[in-house]
Amino acid sequence: MPRNQFERMMFALMTVLVTVHAYVFYSLYVVNGATFTGATGEAHVLDSIRVMGGVAVFGKPIPIWAVILIEFVLAYGLEILVGSPCSFKLACKMFDIKNTNPVIFETAIICATVSIMCPAMSFLAAILYYPYQYMDFNIFTLLANWLKLICYNLPFAFFSQLFFIQPLIRTCFKAIFRRNVPVEA
Repeated sequence: MPRNQFERMMFALMTVLVTVHAYVFYSLYVVNGATFTGATGEAHVLDSIRVMGGVAVFGKPIPIWAVILIEFVLAYGLEILVGSPCSFKLACKMFDIKNTNPVIFETAIICATVSIMCPAMSFLAAILYYPYQYMDFNIFTLLANWLKLICYNLPFAFFSQLFFIQPLIRTCFKAIFRRNVPVEA
């Protein structure tokens, strides 16, 4: 859908902006919420994070806004440098862009992007959120945490990107860049 480098960067920016907020919410509330509330005795996740002094990154508590900022920078860089170019190439290997229904081709790009970005961002998260404050670094613990994060994140990534985030971003992108898309009867 983006036609030039500027539009590709804007599309990635819009996607990552929505995606990072969704994943931070998912990670803090769904994946780790019970752990946080159980560890602090608080009734709500945000209260637990406040009592803990923030979210532990490299073993040091930082505020949620800083977590979002760190993940945004990492995700945007990874999306621009690896995710978008590789997912388009993978989709082109599977389908002929000229003879394939655009919905099928866009779905292939989304699936390829998820298959690249989810393991990569899960690995970065495994490094960032490794329990440094409780134990010394161990490569096997890191790999186990990485695989656990992939198992948690992959279903969420697939379904949220396919059915919510990408349709929203494509609609917003078309509105912002005023695409003259013919309406099919």
